[in-house]
Amino acid sequence: MSEQEVSIFWFRRDLRLEDNVGLFHALKSKNPVIPLFIFDDSILDSLPKNDARVGFIHESLSKINTQLQEIGSSLLIKKGKTVEVWQEILKEFDVKEVFFNKDYEPYAIQRDTAICELLEANNTISYSFKDQVIFEEKEITKADGLPYTVYTPFKNKWLDKYKSMAPVQEYDATYIFSNFYKGDFTFPPLAQIGFEESPIKVKTHNLKFVENYQDIRDFPALDKTSYLSPHLRFGTVSIRKLVNWAFHKNDVFLSELIWREFFMQILFSFPKVVTQNFKSAYDGINWRNDEADFKRWCSGTTGYPMVDAGMRQLNETGYMHNRVRMVVASFLCKHLLIQWQWGEAYFAEKLLDYEMSANVGNWQWAAGTGCDAAPYFRVFNPEIQQKKFDEKGIYIRKWIKEFDLGYGKPMVEHAMARDRAIATYKAGILK
Repeated sequence: MSEQEVSIFWFRRDLRLEDNVGLFHALKSKNPVIPLFIFDDSILDSLPKNDARVGFIHESLSKINTQLQEIGSSLLIKKGKTVEVWQEILKEFDVKEVFFNKDYEPYAIQRDTAICELLEANNTISYSFKDQVIFEEKEITKADGLPYTVYTPFKNKWLDKYKSMAPVQEYDATYIFSNFYKGDFTFPPLAQIGFEESPIKVKTHNLKFVENYQDIRDFPALDKTSYLSPHLRFGTVSIRKLVNWAFHKNDVFLSELIWREFFMQILFSFPKVVTQNFKSAYDGINWRNDEADFKRWCSGTTGYPMVDAGMRQLNETGYMHNRVRMVVASFLCKHLLIQWQWGEAYFAEKLLDYEMSANVGNWQWAAGTGCDAAPYFRVFNPEIQQKKFDEKGIYIRKWIKEFDLGYGKPMVEHAMARDRAIATYKAGILK
């Protein structure tokens, strides 16, 4: 064991040195701070070896390491089962304090509880901080202390609380960067982690279109989205800086950031939604769950151009435009009567911005089984959606190269599918 007493800051979903709450507090501790990231085998083992998200994490860590090297420090990278890695670290270093930012997903809560118990058993103090949200857990509740399950009152309470403290405090730690541990840890190449480069890449976020967000957000051919979501997911941007900026720029864009926190609160308060309907009355729906139909949906060969373009964009790039996400999700659940869990799992595998709370929340919204969801009798017509939001077919032609050569017929007729969905829902809703 190293004789020098140290503190550790544990990076997870906060891959930045700028405005990082846990890191700020770590650097204010009396001991030099070792910055740590653990590639967790419990997560990695289920991923393909060219998973683009792992590549993005590695790239983001490399940027942090370069910044640290400029001040004589470096990033400690470990790989393995998290508890076993921490046992190894506690033997290697004289760790007095550990700092990290909270994560609210079920696995993360379980993992962090186990690590804190291990640290306590080794006389190491742990501190956790709110960093990836403006308001967490039970900070936005109804008057009786219960969580909101409808978005609009949640949003109104959120805004009232934010306005009372705006701007939210940001944490500039540059003046205490000298407290980073002076050491030259070896930064491993991606191959050493067991992964390889993916042709799919996370795009740089772009905020220049935000001021007109409400006018352009529904038109996928414009390609004028912020591409922020993967950066929020992995914490390469600060939610505090973003919200403080967005509050003065665009109310609709800010509302989308509040939706993110709404779904995170739902997941924290009702963890069953990971696999079960929020509204248990929908548990009796007799889903078709046809595997052949599901494969056609996954591959983007349903015969509905808006649906197929969206799925091909997802498969090729890891992205899908938000308006199109609603169309493809509604099509799977309503037209094909396939459980939302199937689509949620496929999106979890493919989306660069996959975040459990938003993915589960939005899928249940589309299926009509979630909190504050679209009513079950609302069935998007993909052809009308195409005419409204891609009238000239620019988006469709970008992703369906053969579109003008005579595109195939729809795999299911809309009117029939709509009637079938409504009848199936009516019959299946538990009284």
